[in-house]
Amino acid sequence: MVLGTFVDHDFCPKGTGCADTAGGLWWTLPIVAVTVLMISIRRPVASWVLRPLPDLTATVEQLGPQNLGQRMPLEQTDGEVRALADAVNRMLDRVALGFEGQRRFAANASHELRTPLAVQRTLAEVAMVTGGGDDVQRLAAQLLVVNERNEQLIEGLLVLAEADRGLPGTVPVRLDELVDSVLARFDERLAEHELTLRRDVAERTVSGEAILLERLIANLVHNAIKYNRPGGWVEVAVGDEPALSVRNSGERVPSESVGTLFQPFRRLTTDRTNHRDGAGLGLSIVHSIATAHHGRVSAVPGEDGGLRVDVILP
Repeated sequence: MVLGTFVDHDFCPKGTGCADTAGGLWWTLPIVAVTVLMISIRRPVASWVLRPLPDLTATVEQLGPQNLGQRMPLEQTDGEVRALADAVNRMLDRVALGFEGQRRFAANASHELRTPLAVQRTLAEVAMVTGGGDDVQRLAAQLLVVNERNEQLIEGLLVLAEADRGLPGTVPVRLDELVDSVLARFDERLAEHELTLRRDVAERTVSGEAILLERLIANLVHNAIKYNRPGGWVEVAVGDEPALSVRNSGERVPSESVGTLFQPFRRLTTDRTNHRDGAGLGLSIVHSIATAHHGRVSAVPGEDGGLRVDVILP
């Protein structure tokens, strides 16, 4: 039925074109219907077209140094989305190749430097034993200090390289037992610095690599002792959340500088530039080991000074 037939021409003044306009509305009905239909179905259509994107986003968010072998799923994608996923996969291939080359270089260089350092240490020790005057003795002692620092630096770089590679496998590890064994090794150093040890160790099992976790604990305890004050305290706790917490007394740490502590070779105060007792890799190694175990580490300044470092492990 024509829409114009419902318009009473008697109500349209002559010359106004009212009837013609009303009759012309019939031709607009299909356009209006199509527009309404497109508006109603655009969300479902867009959702159907973009359905692979959540999977791609989830994959991107999980990518890191420990799982650069993971790739975008291509089975359920097609068209432009598949082309995008394929391009991202090719980019990841290049990133993984460069990252592995960098890690391999650090590991190889560290291994190669170990032999000459061992020779230097032996020569310095022989010079100190055989005598040769006060000047030779002082020089040999200084060489031993520098040699020890370089060995610590190389060892730290090796640990970072291994941790950044990821874990080849995991086993159940009793974190509380590891903490007990590490603390036993620091008894003399705690007494030497006149520090009180507070411990709150509950039974906790995590999935990981025991040697790396032991290194993580030792680095945190070492830092808690080193950056402390005579007569202070060190507190170590093992529980559910966080898995490990290490606190200490000491000088106040600026809150804006806490984040830089996990970067390699970064120190805060003048005392932290003392190279004789470390290479500035302690907390960087802690961060890498925690990340390799799919965990995370955080630090906050203590209310009365010192630092609190929490390690969360799944």
